[in-house]
Amino acid sequence: MPGSRQGDRAKTVSLRRALPAVVRNAHNALVELGNWSGGEVVRVSLGVSRPYLVTNPEHVQQVLHERAAIYPRGDDTALWRSVRRLVGDGILAEGETWAASRRTLAPLFRPARMSGMVETMADAIAGAVDELDAAAAAGTPIDIGHELSRIVCSAIMRVFFADRITVQDALRIMAAQETIVTAMAPRLLAPFAPWWLPMPGDRRFADAVQAIDDILLPVLRDAVRNPGDGDDVLSTLARARTPDGRPLSERQMRDDLVSMVAVTTETSYVVLTWLWPVLANHPRVAERLFAEVERVVGPGPVHAGHLPELSYTKMVLEELLRLYPAGWIVPRRAAADDVLGGVRIDKGSTIILSPYTTQRMTAWWGPTAEEFDPERFAPDRSGAEGRHRYAHYPFGAGMHRCLGEHLFNLEALLIVATLVSRFRFTLTDSSIPATRVAASLRPARRVEMILNPLVRSTTR
Repeated sequence: MPGSRQGDRAKTVSLRRALPAVVRNAHNALVELGNWSGGEVVRVSLGVSRPYLVTNPEHVQQVLHERAAIYPRGDDTALWRSVRRLVGDGILAEGETWAASRRTLAPLFRPARMSGMVETMADAIAGAVDELDAAAAAGTPIDIGHELSRIVCSAIMRVFFADRITVQDALRIMAAQETIVTAMAPRLLAPFAPWWLPMPGDRRFADAVQAIDDILLPVLRDAVRNPGDGDDVLSTLARARTPDGRPLSERQMRDDLVSMVAVTTETSYVVLTWLWPVLANHPRVAERLFAEVERVVGPGPVHAGHLPELSYTKMVLEELLRLYPAGWIVPRRAAADDVLGGVRIDKGSTIILSPYTTQRMTAWWGPTAEEFDPERFAPDRSGAEGRHRYAHYPFGAGMHRCLGEHLFNLEALLIVATLVSRFRFTLTDSSIPATRVAASLRPARRVEMILNPLVRSTTR
């Protein structure tokens, strides 16, 4: 029972076994530990830090939904301490601060609003993709991660920020975000290190946060002076009021603005960067996706009416989110004694959940768990295998489920369909990259490819 002292001690993975594996490849180590545990709650000895690894979908549901009050994010976990240094208090906080930010910003992500903005996003994406024509004609390799960030910025700055933030400034923000999420790696690998102890990456982290503020604060102050009547993020924050009728403080608005820039840009381009190596290594999947886009969209442009017909493309994206979720680790801190899966959890303990781990475990996905198979998400197979709903939670779960989920589902379809309707591609390195330890799941190297303009028969 929650709050009791009943329950058994967890099995412990020894320091000798756990630490070298985590240092060598943290992502693979967690999957191996998950498969070894069979979904039991286990304690992982990492020296001073001894977190509990939670991989069973039933336990995930309890931590993130049913008993969420017992398992807050916890400012003293390495990930959340770093995140709070970037975004402060707001939509990524807890308690009333989080609730107030959620009430202000959630309407911007309503499915009806998002669906109404599809044509605007499609036009912005098409314009951004036009800029790839020159590289395609010259056969010049492109960094698809960089190009995706530019394409995402073109859409998001128009839909969420009413072009108050330029695409070039948005790209500078995303470059700073890239520095931030990778500079956090030493603290993620050494979560026991006290915050006052300097670590590699700390200076880069601080400089990148300052760079973001230097761009966003002037834009925010201008929006406060001229809020307008739009429903973009900046206008919404400038007009928002506290429960007692006061305007939001500049700090509150700044924190929510930084959070929104990250939420609306990070997942889309990070996840979609993995798509192209995956397609290169799964030609049958690629052929079927290409054929669907050709049948539905043809030479383009992509419109809102095309999206419901891109059923296989949606399946590919769901499987991509399963194997390459941007948010690969979700730490929590026990605010009270509890029993989870028969294991006693003491107040103050660190809990680690990992969509990357649970979504690759054979216990929930069978012996082919590591294989890329979009058929897992075929409409006629939905629920047929009896998988728990929390076996797949790339956007988190419970009250902190990511606001940007519906945005990703629309934007990713638009981007993939637009690119595939116009180009084929050849990777300069066809292997699937290794993962890199960072706050979000990034490839360990750049993904470069040469675009080949799609030539269609005039007798089509």
